[in-house]
Amino acid sequence: MRRIQFLITRLVVCLSLFLSLSAVLPAQSQSCSGMSLGPDASLNGFIPFPADNAWNQDISSAPVDPNSSAIINFIGDSTPLHPDFGSGLYAGQSIGIPYIVVSGSPFVPIDYTAYGSESDPGPMPVPKNAPIEGDPNPGDGDRHVLVLDRDNCWLYELYSSYPQKNGSWDAGSGAVWDLLNDEQRPYTWTSADAAGLSVFAGLARYDEVASGQIQHALRFTLQSSETAFTPPASHWAGNSTNPYAAPMGMRMRLQASYDISSFPKQAQVVLAALKKYGMIMADNGSSMYITGDPDNRWNNNDLGTLKQVPASAFEVVLISPLYTPNNVPTGPSPVITSFTANPATVSSGQPVTLTWTVTGASYFVVSPQVGAVRGSSVIVTPAATTTYTLYGTNAYGRSTAKVKVTVQ
Repeated sequence: MRRIQFLITRLVVCLSLFLSLSAVLPAQSQSCSGMSLGPDASLNGFIPFPADNAWNQDISSAPVDPNSSAIINFIGDSTPLHPDFGSGLYAGQSIGIPYIVVSGSPFVPIDYTAYGSESDPGPMPVPKNAPIEGDPNPGDGDRHVLVLDRDNCWLYELYSSYPQKNGSWDAGSGAVWDLLNDEQRPYTWTSADAAGLSVFAGLARYDEVASGQIQHALRFTLQSSETAFTPPASHWAGNSTNPYAAPMGMRMRLQASYDISSFPKQAQVVLAALKKYGMIMADNGSSMYITGDPDNRWNNNDLGTLKQVPASAFEVVLISPLYTPNNVPTGPSPVITSFTANPATVSSGQPVTLTWTVTGASYFVVSPQVGAVRGSSVIVTPAATTTYTLYGTNAYGRSTAKVKVTVQ
């Protein structure tokens, strides 16, 4: 009896400890299932990617790059910070890059028109009504589409996106991101962003500003960049030979001494994040433009005060390592030992288990029908004879394998 009472007491203590810890667990431990659904929906405290991910790292004490002053001088000391997001429309377009949170399926095919060899294959859960950057008149701009799948905790991003009548999408490029794990595009590969980064990860979102804090770095652009990148970037889009042009992935932070106390609330939250997490260069564009989501709850007057902050108020965080065409890391792509179907011959609608053995992969995509997947197996129910392709990807490249399922 005493033994049972002791065990019950220990169980109660452990449960109490678990509940108390749950109240203070970092946001990364929260489930994707807590996100709200819909366009520009609240993530309700969920922070994409683990705490040690580059986007989520506190760099307020990181060393300054020895060329910081020269780099900022090249950008232009007086170049103002500029919020490239807000409420309402500008020139008939929404201001910022929108996103949508969905509940899994339906998954639709993605056809690539430009960078297919560097893109993740579909299918992806991109709805017909997914918001496109620039809506309601996206024109021929970047046309990003960002989709978070809360059921499976994956992020899907497309560039130059065009919906098709059959429900599929055409896109210039696209990438899949595991919201629960650290992931990097293969070296020299792009994503839906020039630097090979996640676009969504760097957005200033209204839901987090309303909560009082942004807990990640922000995405920004510069007019000029060199043919080089620094992690977490994986791709360059060089347009300058100046030695002080920025590499993709370069990180800047607002100087700790810069007084933000007089700024209005929304601007102050953004500036506080720029001190703690900084901003990461993701694309060529207007200099010192930071990216956020379009939301009618933004106060454009408040955000407009960010333009009072000059580039000279920033410093460049140490750029290391720096990769150029001469020193890009190389290594083995994933090794696929087996990819099998059981059973390999079925009646229409009968379940089939696809199983694989792979070493060295950071994530998988199975096409068609499945999409991004974790683990080493998945169940499919083909309605017709289908050849499935397994894609295993890591920082050095991608490997594929195929298996055919015959439907009688």
